[in-house]
Amino acid sequence: MSLSSLHRLEVLLLRAFLNSSTPLEEADLSKRSGLSEQEVRTASSWLLLKGLVEEASVRCLEEVSLTDKGRSMADEGLPELRVIKLLEEGRQIKVKDLSELFSKEDPKTLIGSLKKSRVVDIVEGGILVLTDDNAMDPYNRTQEVLRDLAERAPMFLEDLSEQAKTLVLELGRKRGGKGPIKIQERRYPCYRLTSAGARTVKELEGCDPEKIGLSRLSREMLEQGSWRDCTFRSYDLSVRAPRLIPGRVHPYRSFLDMVKRKFLSLGFEQMRGGLVETEFWNMDALYMPQFHPARNVHDIYYVKHPTHAKEIEEPFGEKVSRIHEDGGDTGSLGWRYSFDMEQAKRLVLRSQGTALSARQLAHRPNIPGKYFAIARCFRYDQVDATHLPDFFQIEGIVVGEGIDFRKLLGLLKLFAEEIAEAKETKFLPAYFPFTEPSVEVHTKHPKLGWMELGGAGLFRPEVCEPLGVTVPVIAWGLGLDRMAMTALEIDDIRLLFSTDLEFLRTARFTL
Repeated sequence: MSLSSLHRLEVLLLRAFLNSSTPLEEADLSKRSGLSEQEVRTASSWLLLKGLVEEASVRCLEEVSLTDKGRSMADEGLPELRVIKLLEEGRQIKVKDLSELFSKEDPKTLIGSLKKSRVVDIVEGGILVLTDDNAMDPYNRTQEVLRDLAERAPMFLEDLSEQAKTLVLELGRKRGGKGPIKIQERRYPCYRLTSAGARTVKELEGCDPEKIGLSRLSREMLEQGSWRDCTFRSYDLSVRAPRLIPGRVHPYRSFLDMVKRKFLSLGFEQMRGGLVETEFWNMDALYMPQFHPARNVHDIYYVKHPTHAKEIEEPFGEKVSRIHEDGGDTGSLGWRYSFDMEQAKRLVLRSQGTALSARQLAHRPNIPGKYFAIARCFRYDQVDATHLPDFFQIEGIVVGEGIDFRKLLGLLKLFAEEIAEAKETKFLPAYFPFTEPSVEVHTKHPKLGWMELGGAGLFRPEVCEPLGVTVPVIAWGLGLDRMAMTALEIDDIRLLFSTDLEFLRTARFTL
């Protein structure tokens, strides 16, 4: 082994074996080398890898020390003894006073301990009184052991008396490490030189350890020429560099931020709204009849408390109810049923981002105007590689004269290529109660094949006119999670929400 490959700590540790024919423990090596025990452990681990030392034997001992709680008890006294002392001094203590007197202790645990040992009793008014038994010996023994450990810790379990050992085990192990005493198993290896290590030690004999294993060339060395008598450490290219784990934004969060930037750069304004919505804005305002199967408990989540909103904003409530019943002034026949305003007040978790578009239309949008939302939505679904019960939608509308279906298809193709980075896109005819004509957007995932991204279309007059809009409106609601699967090249939607740090650190996500 070349001396130039040794670190200064390794040199000092190897020299500690000079004039020793027996294996040495870490404590002996620390005394002989002048290194701390931590430095001995570090250097010995390096020498083990280089094959210069080996473990001759290992002693496994149970080390006993105090926790922060134990040190507090050793200094201030056991809380039980402090209660007893106050009672002996004539202090009146009620159960409710314990929280204030002993803020660091659980009053129930403290009372339980005192009652179990029959030291105190509780009389009328919740007042603590000392009993005639007054069996304080267990507390005194515990206090004595804690103070002994405070002076001499760490200690080894095998060095304690049988009585102290029993008490330490009860305080340490039976309380799951949350008590005053901590018991840890420690390894105490005994090292000896290998044949290669013995040869290296002979080379070190007579050498100045301060001039071997140096890693820095100083100005003084150059000026005085002392560098000629020193041995510098050579670079070891076989040693792996330490792993650096920098912080990084979650890949899916980066994707969502990118989507937001792209829509804002296209001149869109962002829509926002709450996760809890009424059935009115989630469905009724979108011309979905109240008997539509999507309102079934198996499709949407109902809020348990409170169950209903206080009211529906007018004049939208009245106008939408007329549209459902007879079509209002749109020329439509409506759905031909009696609209239930109480059902419209029912609170649900937002099941589609289109609820935000309906609210935007009702609150005088700019004409022409472009709006988008990154909306968290909730629908009951079986979890698999492409489905989750809660998901993100990229929702949007464009309002204005001259807006038509051809412009909608152009936008959808742009979104698929720019956001999902899709190589292949296709459109299929579809049906939605609130759009006509309607279309579904599909893109081809490199592993999963063709995958639906969502639906789009022109809002029907039954949606727009009750909300005060008389110009064409194109709308879309696309699954952002699925778009991210294509863009990030992953084949399981659940990975988008992974909390596995190792996966997030090593995954090769690209945007």
